Amino acid sequence: MSIDPHTKETVVVGRRKSATARVRLKPGSGKIIVNGKDVTAYLEREVLVQNALTPFDVTETAGSYDVRARCDGGGKSGQAGALRLGIARGLVAIDENLRSTLRGAGLLTRDAREVERKKYGQPGARKRFQFSKR
Repeated sequence: MSIDPHTKETVVVGRRKSATARVRLKPGSGKIIVNGKDVTAYLEREVLVQNALTPFDVTETAGSYDVRARCDGGGKSGQAGALRLGIARGLVAIDENLRSTLRGAGLLTRDAREVERKKYGQPGARKRFQFSKR
């Protein structure tokens, strides 16, 4: 969490699965740009957009901050989760009083679940080939 000296934006990083979102927040009109596109055009599914913007709904700050984000890695779902964590961390960096609200909603916890690797001698991470006794 830092403040960009040139643009006066709060810069934070959010991660989820193998996705990373570098989020820049500043007071504004509520414009949200992800990878150069509007958030609804980028994430495509309304569920993902709602998931990503949950911190604004919980803290009732929708429309009061502009967001610029750069998302890399993973898929759209992971990027939406990374964006959500980044926005929540950014709001806390701007206003420390929002920490308890966001913490209570579980938005400041990094979801550490990753895909388990496939093991040799079996078709997936946990699944086994069918056993034949004879």
